[in-house]
Amino acid sequence: MGLIRMTKWRTLLLATIGFNFSFLIWFSFAPFTGPMAEEFGLSTAEIGILASAAIWLAPFGRILTGWLSDKFGAPTVFAIVLGYVGVFSMASAFAQSYTVFFVERLIVATAGITFVIGIQHVSEWFEEENLGMAEGIYAGIGNAGAAAGALILPTLFYAGWSGPIFETRWRAAFFYTGVVAIVLGIAYYLLGEAAKSEEKRQATADQASFEDWIHTATRYGTVVLALAYVMTFGLELSMNGWLATYYREGFNTQNLALASYFAATFSVAAGLLRPIGGYVSDVLARKEKNIIPFFAGRYREQWTFVTLSFVVVTMVGMTLAGLSGEVLIAVGTGFMVGMACAFAEGSIFAQVPAMFPNSSGAVAGVVGGVGTVGGIVYPLVYSSTAMPNLHMGYTVVAASMVPIVALTAWVFQPKIARVADQAGFLQRGDPPTAAGGDD
Repeated sequence: MGLIRMTKWRTLLLATIGFNFSFLIWFSFAPFTGPMAEEFGLSTAEIGILASAAIWLAPFGRILTGWLSDKFGAPTVFAIVLGYVGVFSMASAFAQSYTVFFVERLIVATAGITFVIGIQHVSEWFEEENLGMAEGIYAGIGNAGAAAGALILPTLFYAGWSGPIFETRWRAAFFYTGVVAIVLGIAYYLLGEAAKSEEKRQATADQASFEDWIHTATRYGTVVLALAYVMTFGLELSMNGWLATYYREGFNTQNLALASYFAATFSVAAGLLRPIGGYVSDVLARKEKNIIPFFAGRYREQWTFVTLSFVVVTMVGMTLAGLSGEVLIAVGTGFMVGMACAFAEGSIFAQVPAMFPNSSGAVAGVVGGVGTVGGIVYPLVYSSTAMPNLHMGYTVVAASMVPIVALTAWVFQPKIARVADQAGFLQRGDPPTAAGGDD
């Protein structure tokens, strides 16, 4: 029992604040790469490796913490992550060698794994008919923490910062954000309640054995949603890191700030529009409305399929817009890609807790962890020297997404979708039957 009586809305607020700050501290190095490079004597390539390292531990970390949230409850796991992240953030402020600094910031970067902890926590409190909206609000506002850090930290820790404790602004930023992380972790532990009822908490914990996790991770629903998240959230990560370079190099935009502003339009769409994707999924499920003639009765699946198809179409559009030579057309199309990612991500994480109500943490961990792989792979395609120009990479990535969309079409068939939460690639025991209603 927390210090105050928690409700689903208070839980959503607590989880969103925790995740928002986690994203802020995850990318807190970004505004200070210049002075850090100067102090440690880093090359541009080394700064790039530091930025890339922020994603390295995310796949495994998200998979692990999703399962741990099911087993021990989100408040405990969230508090532990914020606690050690805060400690290492404070320690990185004192680092005198780049090797030590790199290792410490690598650990701080695991703040990004809190995404699945909050997903699990929110799902333990909200009813199935409102899960998409709640998870969309949580993820959309939480993701904005990265942008908030880029705007807030350089303002708080301004040029000419002179203490207390540190004279160097980036060291001060890392130290004080670490302090806040520890305080927030303590608050999360004291205020948070793992589930809306003891019965719900126990039902989730009972599904959290390692054997159950292996089975859950290989179910059709888990696998297809994880791959769908590769082509949506993974795409979002890759575009966030690439678009400023693309708008600068692909259109000879010499103004670096302007290229960054162009790239920011994608980030705004991908973050703030995400609740819409979840909300539409909720509405279609409540009203039992078929929007396409396929997958009759599988309302959330229909919307997810539509949004994934939208992602593929808009990525081809990015190539066409780029070949037009008009940067504003490319910026507008980039906004559409961000919108498609947001709608698809919202729809995917409306499905996760709805399909797996008693193992949402484990599934969210697999989906969220595997999804980050796109953020590592897709930039290699965009920048490949095998491409005839900087614009064709988007179509190549779109083509790689087609098999994923085809797999979703197979899994979303009513006869398979009915048992996708049980049947899988490593079937345990007798296969579940497909009999029963579509819901």
